Amino acid sequence: MLLSFLVLTLAGPATAQNAKNKELLSLSDVVILAVNQSSSIKYVQNRNENYYWRWKNFHARFRPALTIAGDLPNFNTSTTPVQQPDGSIEFKQISQLNAYANLALSQVIPQTGTYIYAASSLYRNQDFIKNTVGFSGNPFYIGFTQPIFAYNWMKWARKTEPLIYEESQKQYIESVEKISLGATSRFFRYLRIQTNYNLAESNLKNSNVNLKIAEVKKDLGTISENDHSRIQLSVLNAQKALNKAQMDLKNADFELKSYISLDQESELELIIPLNMTLFYVDPKKALSETLSNRKETPQFKRRLISAERELVRAKRNTGLSTTLRGSYGLSNVADDIPGIYNQPETQNQLRLSLSIPILDWGRSQSQVKMAESSRDLILFDVEQERKDFERSVIVEVEQFNLLQNQMTTSNEADKVAENGYNISLKKFQNGEISITDLNISLAERESAKRDYISSLETYWESYFLIRILTLYDFETNQKIFYTNPALTGYK
Repeated sequence: MLLSFLVLTLAGPATAQNAKNKELLSLSDVVILAVNQSSSIKYVQNRNENYYWRWKNFHARFRPALTIAGDLPNFNTSTTPVQQPDGSIEFKQISQLNAYANLALSQVIPQTGTYIYAASSLYRNQDFIKNTVGFSGNPFYIGFTQPIFAYNWMKWARKTEPLIYEESQKQYIESVEKISLGATSRFFRYLRIQTNYNLAESNLKNSNVNLKIAEVKKDLGTISENDHSRIQLSVLNAQKALNKAQMDLKNADFELKSYISLDQESELELIIPLNMTLFYVDPKKALSETLSNRKETPQFKRRLISAERELVRAKRNTGLSTTLRGSYGLSNVADDIPGIYNQPETQNQLRLSLSIPILDWGRSQSQVKMAESSRDLILFDVEQERKDFERSVIVEVEQFNLLQNQMTTSNEADKVAENGYNISLKKFQNGEISITDLNISLAERESAKRDYISSLETYWESYFLIRILTLYDFETNQKIFYTNPALTGYK
């Protein structure tokens, strides 16, 4: 009885011809459209793609790099001051064409922050005034740069970047589920207003019938002037309610179509999602899946690592800073290129650079204390947020498990109110009750109908909220996962 009535009520007095022109959409249809083609999903996919390329770029930074650099050519004609052996300055006219090329293979060692390289270079100088050409170069040389007692950003990046990428992957799944929840909210807003519209349409029809009966009774003198006026007023109120519901329905229709990127010219009719499984969710299982699947777990870990990183940075940047640089290679000069590689001479260098703060008026100490204070604050915030987050999951699961009784009660109340209204309508038309009693029954019917639709909405929104909080499908007992079509073909 309830299912038949609801379908008829929400379908309204549409004819078979009109039904053919309308697009019937269930809740799952609306959710699928939102997930596949909405503007929101495009934004989510693009953001996830950005994180993917950030992750790829991070990996590339620690791989060997082969580069070639140089000036090809460098032509210079000018007058330049030249210092003489006795210290005096003479201005000389120069006209030169220089060319330089350097081929280098470099690699970083993130564990120690070391930068190593191997390279070969060639330099050509042509002097147009002296009409000479000379070459110099390094056939081969290797070198390294090693910071000592310094902040090693590579070491910390290797700890935080994998967590950032893990967060982005879980954030993508969560964002898709949030789009599903948004589609659900708009679906039921449309459904509520569509229900109000059809109730108002039904009420106006019944009120007009009641008015015609009242007109006959008035002619027969069996109805008071006061009751006749109330029936006339009920017709006007029903018309006003229908007008308002019609405007609300247009707004809801536009909002829903915009969200799921559907043609605004299409006509929709929503199907009430009555077929649902009221299942129990184990709070311990839900919490376990939440900690495993949600982005908060790697996010909390990353925030703690970042706080420790900033403290180390403050300590290293305010104390002794030392950098050791060394190189070894071969060099030569010649009149032609082959001569560069003929018996080149050894060239080597070793340099240790120091920076020791002596007097900074307490700036170094204050920076370290600030970093320590920030770390302690983050430790407290993360612990508190972790507890609040876990508690919110348990509360939502407990509320979801209580919805079964609410759904059953709302369903029964709707049946009782609908039956009571039909009885009252017949009694009123037979003259057994007053218009006041009929209006009371009408109000109870509308209230029960809206409460039942609201209960359906509460269930489905809670259903999708549980999915968002856990990223787990308790109906199929499997983790929720989505692929990003923007990354199809990439690994």
